[in-house]
Amino acid sequence: MGRPSKFNRDDAVNTAMEAFWRDGYKASSVKALSEHLGITRSSFYNAFGSREDLFREALDRYGEQSPDRAFATAPAATGSVRRLITKTFRAACHARATDLDAKGCLAVKSVAELCNRDEKLGLMLDEIIQANVARLERLLETGKETGELPATLDVHATALALKTVLVGLNVICKVIRDEEELWLSARTALVALDLFEEDTAP
Repeated sequence: MGRPSKFNRDDAVNTAMEAFWRDGYKASSVKALSEHLGITRSSFYNAFGSREDLFREALDRYGEQSPDRAFATAPAATGSVRRLITKTFRAACHARATDLDAKGCLAVKSVAELCNRDEKLGLMLDEIIQANVARLERLLETGKETGELPATLDVHATALALKTVLVGLNVICKVIRDEEELWLSARTALVALDLFEEDTAP
């Protein structure tokens, strides 16, 4: 049997992303994914190559909608690095609090499941996290270059701290569901790092 005529690959990637996000990689077997997508196993392999390939594609798709994707942009649209960071953390708190399934972040969930357990996927996730830290470093360097942030700022250490706070939010949101409580945690960290800017509520 081939793929159903109504098979939409783009929609299928979204469906698979939700399955990986909700159930995890290990629980999302080819059989389970095929059933979610309404296709046969042979059609699955024809469409995606392998479960690993689909997982990589799903992670890319997730990255396109993740709140911290804003860190890949220049801060010009928001007026400052502090404003961009504050608004992005605020958006992350909102996204996590309004997710009724409390899934947290797909990448963070996958790191906990696969790093040091799956050689290939663990390495890929390691590279994603390291790239996110490097992205924050570039943003902070921009702030130093414009004079908004202190010339003495340790960009690497601060980027690591910001990433750690984001990871923590994506875990604790499974227990703390109130948006204001999540924001209290994030805001406190940003104030301590001197990266908070007032009047940036969504």
